This record gives sequence, C-alpha cells and structure tokens, in this order.
Amino acid sequence: MKVLYFAWLRDRVGTAEETIETPAEVATVADLMGWLAGRSDGHAKAFATPDQVRCAIDQAFAGPDASVSDAAEVAFFPPVTGG
Repeated sequence: MKVLYFAWLRDRVGTAEETIETPAEVATVADLMGWLAGRSDGHAKAFATPDQVRCAIDQAFAGPDASVSDAAEVAFFPPVTGG
C-alpha cells in the first residue's frame, strides 16, 4: 500500500510518501500506526500521540478501528480546522 504523510507528520517521518507491505497482523488504522511507529525514530515521533493524527483510507476519512486490509492508499495528517 502507499502511505502518505502531510504537514508535521511528513517532517518527522522525513518523506511525503512510501510504499510498504504490512505483516498480516496489521488489520486496522491503529495497528498500522503502531507498526509504522516501529520503523524509525522519525516514525516513532510522528505517531507518538496517535490521538493527534487523522487518517484517510483511499481518500475517505477513517477512524482507528477501520480496516486497512484492502487499502491501496492510507494518508496521515494532523487535525484540520476551517475558518
């Protein structure tokens, strides 16, 4: 799957996107965030406070319990506010 990072998550991870293959036990957004946090110090910093990270799966907002099993693209970004 392709994983996209936006704003400060991109800065901490050090890349805007990466293509990954996850192990079978990574089934949900929360699982993916935990697994990604173990990939590098930058990933660990990006996902240190998971409640401050939002996610979209194939361009649709998704919560921590959403399945990533069939996802082609998962995007992580900070909370967004409008004005």
